[in-house]
Amino acid sequence: MYVCICKGVTERALREAIYQGADRMRDLKACLGVTEQCGLCACHVKQVLDQTLEQKSQIQGFVPQSFVSQSTCMCPNTA
Repeated sequence: MYVCICKGVTERALREAIYQGADRMRDLKACLGVTEQCGLCACHVKQVLDQTLEQKSQIQGFVPQSFVSQSTCMCPNTA
């Protein structure tokens, strides 16, 4: 599924980047360009980041210092 339409970034690409070491939003922005244009993807990107870091920590016993167990998305619901 596409997460960032502006840059054409999929959820799969996000997860791959996270497993390769991107453990902060700024890392994902730097390597994939997410949130650079309209920013509507920011909440979904953060959710994928949190979920993937949690999975990664369970699989590898890895917990980055910047990891916070669950973040609260403050974006308005656009449904």
